Amino acid sequence: MKVAILSGSVYGTAEEVARHAASILKAAGFETFYNSRATLAELQAFGPEAFLAVTSTTGMGELPDNLQPLYFAIRDQLPAAWRGLPGAVIGLGDASYGDTFCGGGEQMRELFAELGLREVLPMLRLDASESVTPEADAEPWLVELVDALHQ
Repeated sequence: MKVAILSGSVYGTAEEVARHAASILKAAGFETFYNSRATLAELQAFGPEAFLAVTSTTGMGELPDNLQPLYFAIRDQLPAAWRGLPGAVIGLGDASYGDTFCGGGEQMRELFAELGLREVLPMLRLDASESVTPEADAEPWLVELVDALHQ
């Protein structure tokens, strides 16, 4: 199965988690596509059969700048070929921001719902105020994702 990993990062933490997710998925036998500056054309050329979004949150609950062009391209086109595919989201944020905690992740969940992707696991919320090693903290959830994608 081919898994496309989309990431949005301000300081690089979400990219680290995305790279770690890619290595876990590859070790489990999945083919992965990961490029933090991916275009919609590159994604479509890969022919994804599942999606994982890993994104931090910036400002008042927005997506990081590097993910916005891809987000808007997908939202504008809503590729029909992706309808029904499995998807999951890892949101990074800081719980001290209250209502906007993991707002970037919530935006990706909404986009996945618009695309008609099946959410195979509830969004993982990684709290920067509690997590020193978000890659390690994501591992149990990523193991569950591997299981969910194998079904």
